[in-house]
Amino acid sequence: MTTAVKMDGRATLAQIKLEIKEKIAQLGHTPGLATVLVGENPGSQMYVNMKHRDCAEVGINSIRVDMPEGSTTEEVLVQVRKLNDDPQCSGFIVQLPLPRQIDTDKVLEAIDPAKDVDGLHPVNIGRLANDIPAPVACTPMGVVELGRRYGVEWNGANVCIVGRGTTVGKPLAILLTSRSINATVDACHSATKNLAEHTLRADIIVAAAGVAHMITPDMVRPGAAVFDVGVSRVTDPDTGKAVMRGDVDPAVFEKAGFYSPNPGGVGPMTRAMLLSNVVKASEQNS
Repeated sequence: MTTAVKMDGRATLAQIKLEIKEKIAQLGHTPGLATVLVGENPGSQMYVNMKHRDCAEVGINSIRVDMPEGSTTEEVLVQVRKLNDDPQCSGFIVQLPLPRQIDTDKVLEAIDPAKDVDGLHPVNIGRLANDIPAPVACTPMGVVELGRRYGVEWNGANVCIVGRGTTVGKPLAILLTSRSINATVDACHSATKNLAEHTLRADIIVAAAGVAHMITPDMVRPGAAVFDVGVSRVTDPDTGKAVMRGDVDPAVFEKAGFYSPNPGGVGPMTRAMLLSNVVKASEQNS
């Protein structure tokens, strides 16, 4: 039986919702989150639905913009500009992935950085890199906050990030080296030689590569904190059906000091940090 501390993202999300609800009650105005969803991707629809349910629970107004699969880049940009100018919208997200015909970079760069509650606008990433206050990417901040609430010490820790994606790996590396967190970061990726050499030095491992069960027990030092962020779809050899798998082999949890399950770990925290970013944007933009 594992002796590691399970960092429960669902329970933490519930607690943060209560905190945000209390904060909104003291604001004197109601924040508003808008979503732009293009097409009918089932996963995207599910995520957007959850975000709007979260908003309803804490007292954030929802603005939902659903567009057909065949929408053009310019049509999406029209909606982005409208939300930039809408005083009822504190912040908004464009749900990714967008259909292939749409220029994703052009759309994301058109978002007003002050309303970028995903924290992924190039301006906000640049501000983060220079320790200038700005919205922080939700999943990286979710990793940090989940660890904090369970007693994981980030200050001075050796952190190995596996994966260099634009939504997790890269912004997380910047965030962790900020003066407010002060971690030492080892940023690994598909070209890293002998990954285990890096992970075995780490006090904290964040696996965000999207490779099923790539982090195995022999790659983890006893007592390390392990965050399982990556998700991939694989075929179950017993049933032949597609199943979702995290980046961390469950056997790692017998060796770790702290671990986040997948699902139920960092995923709910991404939603929590989105709500937090909306409230902060509401305070700053009002």
